[in-house]
Amino acid sequence: MANGGLQYYFARLSVSEKLIAINVGIFILVGISAALLGLSADSVLSWFELPKDFFSFLGKPWTLITYSFFHAGIGHIFWNMLILYFSGRIFLNLFDDQRFLNVYFLGVILGGLVFLLSYNIFPTLLAINSSLIGASAGITAVLIFICAYIPNQEVRIILFNVKLWHIGAFVVLVDLVQLAYGGNIGGRLAHLGGAFLGYIYARQLLNGKDIGEGFSRLWKGIATIFKAKPKKPPLKTVYRKKRTGSGKGTINYDKETRQRKIDAILDKISKSGYESLSKEEKDFLFKAGKED
Repeated sequence: MANGGLQYYFARLSVSEKLIAINVGIFILVGISAALLGLSADSVLSWFELPKDFFSFLGKPWTLITYSFFHAGIGHIFWNMLILYFSGRIFLNLFDDQRFLNVYFLGVILGGLVFLLSYNIFPTLLAINSSLIGASAGITAVLIFICAYIPNQEVRIILFNVKLWHIGAFVVLVDLVQLAYGGNIGGRLAHLGGAFLGYIYARQLLNGKDIGEGFSRLWKGIATIFKAKPKKPPLKTVYRKKRTGSGKGTINYDKETRQRKIDAILDKISKSGYESLSKEEKDFLFKAGKED
């Protein structure tokens, strides 16, 4: 039941917390592979990082998404996940999971494209041996989105209240300064691509236009293809004694009622997904699984 328990608790996480769990899990798996299996981290990352060379990218197009799930070190993943946690909480107080995924992954994609195009257009970058990993572009898109959507909302940072637009302006300014005078040029370009996506998405949404609708349809279409159908409960043959003239019988009404409720919940999952269940239904299904 340990595996079922983990699935249950993972399902209860918010979408931003699920992304954090997936990123941390991948980071640990890469480390374990390097330590126990003799695989170098670079050999693992070479399949998932976004290369700067356009023709290398054409051979590995999935890297436009997968690069965002890998990180260079503990400091890299720690700060990224910390910012994702707090910005995700604010975002999800305003919008649903699907819009969060739209902003996050469109930020990942645009950040990756800005990185890729910049390294193939600007001659000064051609000599730099670089590839892109990290969730920063998607996280920056989410952060700048909320900073542009509710710019005057104040948040507490240590001892001071700061408006969100101040935070957004500071983040973008830091990236611009480090792009000009610091290192990690590829990462800074990806950040700015994500920031641009987050800002444009928020401003368009304030004007009544959701620029992520097409991406939502694509996302749902892909999810439908890979969505596993819930297992139907095995057919059971129930024997019962015929009623006698005195009206006595041995029908186990409690067990039949419980099974009907389980069947109804499973049917609801098959039609609307796990997230459509109420807390009571999730708890009932979890307890039923433990008893079985």
